[in-house]
Order: sequence, then C-alpha cells, then structure tokens
Amino acid sequence: MTQERLWQVLDPSWGDPRVLSALLCSSAAAVGLLKWLGHRQIQQKMEEARRTRDLALERMEKAARRFKQENPGTQTAHILSLTVVELVEKLKEGSLSPESVLYSYIGKALEVTREVNCVIDFIHGCEDQLQKLKKQKEKGLLYGIPISIKDHINCKGHFSSGGMVKFLGQVQEEDSVIVQVLKSQGAIPFVKTNIPQTMINYDCSNLIFGQTLNPLNHQKSPGGSSGGEGALIAGGGSILGIGSDVAGSIRLPSSFCGLCGLKPTGSRISKLGVISPIVGMNSVTGMLGPMARDVDSLALCMKALLCQEMFRLDPTVPPLPFDEEVYLSSKPLRIGYYEEDGYFQPSPSMKRAIQQTRKLLEDAGHTLVPFAPPKIDYMVDELFTRGIFSDGAAHLVDCFKGDIVDPNLKSQFNTYRLPTLVKRILAIILKPVYPRIARDLDALCGVGSAKNLWDQHGAVAVYRTEFIAKWRKLRLDVMLCPVLGPAFNHGYAGKLFAATSYTNLYNVLNFPAGVVPVSTVTRADEEELKHYRGYYRDPWDKRLKEAVEGAVGLPVAVQCVALPWQEELCLRFMKEVETLAHGAKRDV
Repeated sequence: MTQERLWQVLDPSWGDPRVLSALLCSSAAAVGLLKWLGHRQIQQKMEEARRTRDLALERMEKAARRFKQENPGTQTAHILSLTVVELVEKLKEGSLSPESVLYSYIGKALEVTREVNCVIDFIHGCEDQLQKLKKQKEKGLLYGIPISIKDHINCKGHFSSGGMVKFLGQVQEEDSVIVQVLKSQGAIPFVKTNIPQTMINYDCSNLIFGQTLNPLNHQKSPGGSSGGEGALIAGGGSILGIGSDVAGSIRLPSSFCGLCGLKPTGSRISKLGVISPIVGMNSVTGMLGPMARDVDSLALCMKALLCQEMFRLDPTVPPLPFDEEVYLSSKPLRIGYYEEDGYFQPSPSMKRAIQQTRKLLEDAGHTLVPFAPPKIDYMVDELFTRGIFSDGAAHLVDCFKGDIVDPNLKSQFNTYRLPTLVKRILAIILKPVYPRIARDLDALCGVGSAKNLWDQHGAVAVYRTEFIAKWRKLRLDVMLCPVLGPAFNHGYAGKLFAATSYTNLYNVLNFPAGVVPVSTVTRADEEELKHYRGYYRDPWDKRLKEAVEGAVGLPVAVQCVALPWQEELCLRFMKEVETLAHGAKRDV
C-alpha cells in the first residue's frame, strides 16, 4: 500500500530523460533567478545609500551657500589656515564665530569630497549642535571646532556602514561615547568619512560609496582604513578627525597623506558605540584615536577626551586625565631606534626618514640607542596574523553573506575563504619556495580550538613581557621606527596586508604609537627604489616595489612609540620630531 502511494507521488513518467532534463533546467533557472534577485536587492540597497549620501551633500551645499550669502565678508581662507589651538583661542575670545568656522569647513569639505570622494554623510545635527553651543555658559576645550568622524563610529540619526551592505539602513539611536564626549567639550561633529569594505584593509574603497583618492596625488591611495579621514584632513576639508586602528589604520593614512595621527593604548579612549566585523577578537588590540595636521592638535584632542564625562559614560576606561606636564617637558630623551624590522625591507624613503630624524634628535641633545624588535617573523605570523584571524577568518567571511566583494579586497577575501585543509596544503607546497607566504597561509588557518586560543593569548603576553624587558634593559624612554610608505598606487594594499608589520607590532604589544611626517620622497629615493629586492625576493617584495613607485614629492613619515598608558610621552616625542623636522626644512 505504501509503495503504491509512493509511486503515485513519484510518477513513472519522471523516468523519461526529457522530463528529467526539463526538471534540471528549471531548477538551474530557479537558482539563477534567486541569485539574480539577491544581487538586485544588494544593488538596490547600495543605490539607496548613495542617494542618501547625495542628498546629504546637497544639504551641505545649501547650508554653506546660505551662510556665504548672508555673511559675504567671512574670511574663509584665513579660518582654514589656522591650527586647532589657534582656532580655539579665537573662538573663545570671540574674534571668530562658531558659525563662520563650521560653514567654512562645510564648504571646504564639499570641495574636497568632489575631488577625492571622502565624505559619505553630513551630520545634519551639527547645525542644532551649533545653536546649543552658543547657549552654553561654559566653553569646552574644543569649543566650536568642527570634527570629522570615521564611518563606523556611531552618530545619532545616521547609519554606520562598515563599507558593508549588511549594516545599511540600521540608523543609530544614540551617539557613540567618543562623539558624546566631543560634543560635551564643544566640538561639532559635521561629516562622516569613507572606509574600505570590512576595514580589514589599508586602501579606501567599497562598492557602496566607491574609491577615495589621495588629495596629494590621485593615482595614489590615501591609506586605510581611516582613509576618508586622511583624505579629507589632507585636502583641508577637516581640521581634526577621529579614526580607528587595529593594524595601522590611523597611522597608515597619516603616513600616506602627510598627517599626524595617534593610536593610543587600548581602553585609554572608549570604544562603546563602534561597529566592527571582528567583534570578539581579543588577540590584537584595536583603538580609536585622533588625526590632524599637527601634534598640538592631537594633544588638545586627547586632553579634551580624557575627562570626567568619558570616565562617567564608560567606567571601563581608566580615569587617567591628560598629564600636560609630561607633554610640555623638555628634558632630553633616551630613544631606541631601528631602520628596518626584518620582515619587510623598508622603501628607500622610509629608511632615509629614520636616518635623518635620528641625526636631528642626536644634534638636539637626545641619546639614540640601536634596538632590534625580537622575533619579528614569529610576531607577525603567530601573534598578529594567527591572532586577528584566530577563527580562520570565519567571522570576516560570514560578513560577506548578502554582500558583493569589492575588487580591491578580492585577493584577501579569496585567500580567507579557502578551506583550512587547502590553506595547509598550499603552505606545505610553497614553504621551500616562498617561506614567508607559506607561513602567512598557515597562520590564516587560525588556532583551531579554545585551548589553542588560550595558548595564543598567553604567547602574546609572554612576547609583550620580553619586549618590555628588552626596552627596560636599554633604559629607553621612547622608540623611533619606520612606518609604511610612501603612499601606495591603487590596488596594492589588498595584496600586501602583511606589509603592515611596522605598525601591527604595536597593536599586538598594545603600545601607544603615533606618526609624524618628516620629509618627502626625492628623485634619489626613486632611483634607489629601482634596485629594491626585498628580504625574500618573493611576489610580496615585488609588489611592494611596484606599490610605492612614482611617489616623488609625496610625504614620508616616521613612527614614535612609548610604553602603555604613556600617550603624553609619545605625543611629547612626536612634537620634538615635528619641531626638528620643520626646522630642518626651513634650513634647506
């Protein structure tokens, strides 16, 4: 009986080859249709986000035009030429109005984004914030200063996309803690800026808002993942911005765009109200921090942020106010330094920047001590790469469900999504020929178990202890070292993620680290680059050479580092480097 009923359901005519063929074709068509519909839905969400962005830019334009018509005598060029410290002084004494400053920067930001595509939203609440500010009796440390905010930092009434479709349409109901604190200090957040898809990349491109260009050279990347910030500030459309950094994402755009940027110690500044595709990853420390055109601006921003309001809003932040005495100190420093890390050979301009800065510091009366970072291969492969991808990149790959991979990220993504077994086999095959790439592939397999994750966390702690012991043995105050640069040609950052070794070291160690521009690429640097071979002479070395070609005249920076919780000392060292570098340029 059961067989008869089954046969009634499974009609014998189904055995006909023509019927089976028709069924297979219709099934394939159905699958194709579903994929097309899914793809179309993604495209519609991206188009809607772009329309929202365009409307926001139109609103900015109307606001800037209205103010200009009503205030034809505004000295916009003068306002845009002032530093943060100078602006605050003039705003507080009343010689400049907060309106004139805000609308001058709104107009300039529009001009810059039309050139390089860096602004993705207008924080329209800035005009209400301006009116509230005028009624406040107490003027905060950042009174009237317009501030740009990286895309993934929440602002009330706006979405934080992370460069990904999955986060579109999720309008945030409240400001992140850092935005709340900035407002309490009188700052006016006015735009949000572009980032690369997922932010695990140091270019600045996503399929929603497109590619951001470097304002100093449109053939070059502005760096990332805080690339929109770098481009806007370097182009003059913002005076102070907030970025984030898990492998160099504040420091690399600062290097590529000729800015100053600070990655503080983890938890020195609150990270509440920030979206991330790698929530739960604790092996490598990410952080929020300021970016600006000079070190004093960074110091004032840090002083403003490290206040009772932040400690109240986020009790997990240690209540350590800014120590101005340390920042203003002029005592000679004992400075460790290295010109190369042994993992990626520095470009000629990177190395020259360290050599010249070392000489300037010695001539100024500081003591310079050679230093070699211990076990750098182990740190990059086992602590950074295996740590940040301890889940075998599973969380990151999952983020792309319901999304389309940006072409600039495809090289990375295609590697991440390989099955663990395939990664291990490829690592074994490549080891004799390309040992560095083989180690990277093996590290991308992750840790494999909770026990191994504990071991990995323990290994990071041991390495940090060893590094600090070496630092203490040499009685160092701070460290001078290279930062990746100059700015890359488009399309290379996604193929050279491991080249962040110079910056990701200090995310693993959780040390404060900042970047200061000290020079520009010379024709001699470009000529020397022709002989660049790299340490391994593998495809990565070849790509790095290609990535930095054609950079004559672009900024070259150095990295300044201090021990954990010593942001003030790090900034003081950065200020010393900045002052000496500016003096050297004047003497040329």
